[in-house]
Amino acid sequence: MAILANNWLTEGLIDFEYKKYKLLAYFQDVRQHFDQAKLYPVLSDLVYHYRNLLAVRDDQKLILESFPKQLSSADLEKISLVYTRLSGDDDFMKEIEDTILFAIPEFKKLLEEGKDIYQYIEDNMVVTPVGISPLYHQEGYFFLFESSDSLTRIYEYSITLFENADEKFRGVQVEYVDTMKKQPFYSFESMKIELIKSRKKLPNPATFLIESKVSMPLHETLLPVAKRTLVKWLYQST
Repeated sequence: MAILANNWLTEGLIDFEYKKYKLLAYFQDVRQHFDQAKLYPVLSDLVYHYRNLLAVRDDQKLILESFPKQLSSADLEKISLVYTRLSGDDDFMKEIEDTILFAIPEFKKLLEEGKDIYQYIEDNMVVTPVGISPLYHQEGYFFLFESSDSLTRIYEYSITLFENADEKFRGVQVEYVDTMKKQPFYSFESMKIELIKSRKKLPNPATFLIESKVSMPLHETLLPVAKRTLVKWLYQST
């Protein structure tokens, strides 16, 4: 995919038409990914750049005192930017402000398109416990199954909690385990039993079936959405 540098707003030539040209090429590449239902990493990249632009737009002191400037570091937690001054030239300021005014609605439009695709996939995804489910759900396994396919991909998962001064974030780490073929007389419960026998580290694991009714690219869409859907399901059901 086309890469938009973290400091794209201030690196290189500070000229609205030049920045617009770069953005349009980037947006075209993002849309090509969306047309193929490939959400990641492009959707995360859009969110990052959109939040940065909003932070710059809404912080008038940052604009007036720090632009035009060159990115020197980034605080990813607070989406705040630290810059070094390049010049106090008002012409630079005007080019940057014009770029921001053009970019924000374009990023927002693309984000809405990506969220619509994500919502469609999530709406067609069902999470179901496999067998008897223990009270402890922080780690275990999930079976990723597409209704149109006979293959079931098995992953081990572990829920992690990230915390900063303002809020907490839940994430999930996954490790691919195996792929099994779903057959008429070979149930998901049977898969779980076989899994427990072959992997002793989790004697009574929480195990979930995540069934997708639509077929999507695995690594760019299906697996990332499945991970987030599982975390959402777990914390809505507890």
